[in-house]
Amino acid sequence: MTTAKVRENGGDWTVVWHGPDDEPVGKAHGATAICITESHELVVVSADGQRWGLPGGRTEPGESWEDTMRREMWEEACANIRQARLLGFIHATCHSGHEEGLILVRSQWRADVSLADWLPEYEIAYRRTVPVDEWRAHAHLSDGWEPIFARFFSEAGFVSE
Repeated sequence: MTTAKVRENGGDWTVVWHGPDDEPVGKAHGATAICITESHELVVVSADGQRWGLPGGRTEPGESWEDTMRREMWEEACANIRQARLLGFIHATCHSGHEEGLILVRSQWRADVSLADWLPEYEIAYRRTVPVDEWRAHAHLSDGWEPIFARFFSEAGFVSE
């Protein structure tokens, strides 16, 4: 089991990785994907051009996990999904702060994508591709998230040194 202790939004959280057949109970909080282009590069996005991360976002009413992932990959990265695989879920429990007691669940995906022309329409202003084996150098991770992201990339079939 992969577990992390993180500080987000003024609270202390415990984040636990669950496999794709072990959907945990909690409030559906969206989808994140490791998007791989046809040239085998990783898609990263940024709102400010400084802090880069994986595309993802929150679930809208009536959406399935996959519906959320497909919509968010388009909205945040102008990425058309060619093939996708659910890798697992992260289950986050808040232990302090204004969100104490909140339990969130987010689906985690690997998506093979074709990129469309970059036309930012939402909160994401920047998109680029980077070598997938260099993800750590290009991803902004808040303190504590490293074990979860290492597991995420491992489940997607990528291991970096």
